[in-house]
Amino acid sequence: MKNTKSRTKQMLLASTLAVVSWSSALQAEDAPGMFRSEFLKGNLGWEDVTAKARDEGTVNFYYWGGSDIINLWVDQVATPALAAEGVKLNPVRITATKDTVDVVIAELAAGRGEEQGSVDLVWVNGENFYSLKQQNALWGAFANRLPNSVNFEWDESDPRSLLNLRDFGVETGFQEMPWSGEQYVCSVNRAHVSAENTPATFAQLKTYLEANPGKFTYVKPPHYLGNTFVQSVLYAHNPDGTGAAPYQQSFEEMGGEELARLMKPGIEYLKSIEPLLLGGASGKPRYAENSGELDNLFLNSEVHFNCKFGVFGNHNGLITGAYPEQAEEMIFPAGNMIKNKNYLAVPLNSPHPAAALVAINYFSSAEAQASKLKTAGMPVGLDLWRLSEEETAEVAASAPPHYGVTQQQLDDNIAPDTNASLVDVIEATWLAVIERKDDKPLADIVAQVSGELNN
Repeated sequence: MKNTKSRTKQMLLASTLAVVSWSSALQAEDAPGMFRSEFLKGNLGWEDVTAKARDEGTVNFYYWGGSDIINLWVDQVATPALAAEGVKLNPVRITATKDTVDVVIAELAAGRGEEQGSVDLVWVNGENFYSLKQQNALWGAFANRLPNSVNFEWDESDPRSLLNLRDFGVETGFQEMPWSGEQYVCSVNRAHVSAENTPATFAQLKTYLEANPGKFTYVKPPHYLGNTFVQSVLYAHNPDGTGAAPYQQSFEEMGGEELARLMKPGIEYLKSIEPLLLGGASGKPRYAENSGELDNLFLNSEVHFNCKFGVFGNHNGLITGAYPEQAEEMIFPAGNMIKNKNYLAVPLNSPHPAAALVAINYFSSAEAQASKLKTAGMPVGLDLWRLSEEETAEVAASAPPHYGVTQQQLDDNIAPDTNASLVDVIEATWLAVIERKDDKPLADIVAQVSGELNN
């Protein structure tokens, strides 16, 4: 009898402790950071994530809002799709992603920790991702844990996984999910430039400008479009003939003297074409401040070429009237057309992290990506070989046309982006040499600007 009573007491005690433990776990799950901790440990199923997302109700999505057709897709396609999953998408349209990154970092510095920030989800790549990672301001390794992660190649032994695992040469660590893929593509106005006179190399561009001075310019660094043009010049003028390869190293690995040596021929080229650029004859070359200004110059025939990121930029320019009617894509610079992916990241202090994950999972679906491609001309970020035949066909049917080139030609001339730790140094060097006309030895300039950036 005593043993029976003893066993009954033990069972009651165990049951009570289990209820207390279960109740405490439920309370703990709502504590700031607990959801993140349990998800990253693999202790939560997707149904737990979606349930919490519905409770959170909202996701604050910060993204560059300068494209009307992307905004249209967000409002008319993504917003109702997420509403059907119980999440209200709040699009926060920004002009500079760096400003949002600065907000996140400032909030964390002010003590607004996990689930206490204002940004749930941000569209990033390159320097902005690097800044968040350097400041330990990212939520964690979520990308390969979402249901739609199957649409991406994560196997590092497969070279096709490179753009998923590295962002501007920096390891992503699964802390961002690819959203789109872009390539630096130039367009030419066939009303002024024949196919025979279309440059494919920087030497040919200079020859064209000698005969047609003032009919080219590029976006001014530190704008990312200007940085990209400069980087492609540096690749093409690499004195060792190894193109982009050494620029995949970090600044710490390469060192300032080696970077200056590699940059020197490219910087000399940029100096040599200044008098040939738009306004160059007056001694004051005019660099476009942004993509919109360059579009206007191109539309009005003030320049004959328009170089910027956008695999389908020519198509989008034609249908929106931003490009001249005879605009076509061109292969330039041959072999050095920089391609990268852009991504969706969750800040460490995201106030609605589960809703952010649900939104990213939707954005990573073949259906959403095909719809975004068809509506906004925004290339898919997922990897086609990971999709079903039906999904691949849906994406192919959604792709806008090319003009003057084929997708295969664009693919055949891809170059990787520059390591994020080099980008600031290169842009600061351009500002010193090209804008401020600093004539010190290039190695001294690189040493100076890199020292200032590190202080």
